[in-house]
Order: sequence, then C-alpha cells, then structure tokens
Amino acid sequence: MSPIKPWPRLRRGLEHDYRIFKVRQDVVADPRTGHECPRVVLEGPDWVNVIAVTKDDQLVLVRQYRFGTEAATLEVPGGMVDPGEDPATAAARELEEETGYVPGRVVRLGQVHPNPAIQGNLCHSYLALDCVKMHEGKQEAGEDITVELHPRSTVPQLLRSGAITHSLVVAAFFLEHLHTGAGGTR
Repeated sequence: MSPIKPWPRLRRGLEHDYRIFKVRQDVVADPRTGHECPRVVLEGPDWVNVIAVTKDDQLVLVRQYRFGTEAATLEVPGGMVDPGEDPATAAARELEEETGYVPGRVVRLGQVHPNPAIQGNLCHSYLALDCVKMHEGKQEAGEDITVELHPRSTVPQLLRSGAITHSLVVAAFFLEHLHTGAGGTR
C-alpha cells in the first residue's frame, strides 16, 4: 500500500469572515490523478471545553440555544481561545465568564480535531476541579446561558439518555474517563 500523499492547493478561494470561522473554497489537485477538486475549508481559532467540578462533586453544566439544531443543549462551558492565549488560561476564563465559577486547579485532558475533513483547529479539553461560585458570570453579547449543577456520578446517564449530545462534549468526557479511570481525579 502506498502512503497517503498531500493534495496540493492549486488556488485559494475567496475568504468570508464570520468571526468564529473564515470560510473559503480552495481548488486542490488529486495526487493520484491530477484532477482538480473543489474543497471547502473552515478556518477558526482553537476551542476549549471545561468539565468543571465543584468541591462537593457537582458538575457545572450550561444550557444554551444552538442555531444549528434549533434547540437548547446541555453542555460543558467552553469557547474560543484568543490569539496568543494559552488554552488552559482560556479554559479558566471561559468557565468564569459563562458560569461565574472559578477553578481551584485546571488539568489538561487532551485535544481533538473537531472535523478534520474541513477544519484545522483543535478543541482542547480540561478538567477544572474545586470550582467555587464567585459571581453570576459575564456572558458576552449574543449569549443566553443558564447554569445547571448535576451530580458528577450522573455523567453516564446524561450521555446514554441523550441529555448531552454535543460531540465535542462527549469527547471531553471520554478524555476525562481515560485520564481519571473509574476512581476520578482529586
């Protein structure tokens, strides 16, 4: 079997900037045949997801309306990493902005590519432990978030029941499971 070869970009398409993504259609060459193929690319900043746990083992979750599904979803706090910002710093910042909770410590769980077919960014997952409520949060314009506390032990039920369906949140919980095992991190 021959190795997979890169697809050379022949032409870069016009870029449309939508703040969270820049969208363009490039033309690439199939390395096997040389045929030109259009490919859509979404460029965006890295993201963070934060599994936040209080001192009494409650998960700090957020519920917000998502336009793609036209429904409110239950998720972990998260958001975009600012240019030049360390992802761990972004995780603590996003947690506090969205929920008003401040972590005692932040543990890196890992990262995933949200959709490598069309995106090059990463989603970094963190575990925030010993979280304490400091204020009501400072949501950005365009955000309408409610904070919910759920016992940490209910994660499997929340996932199996479909209460949590966001794939990057599911990935974060899987990374946490790999990191902590059955005993949990303390």
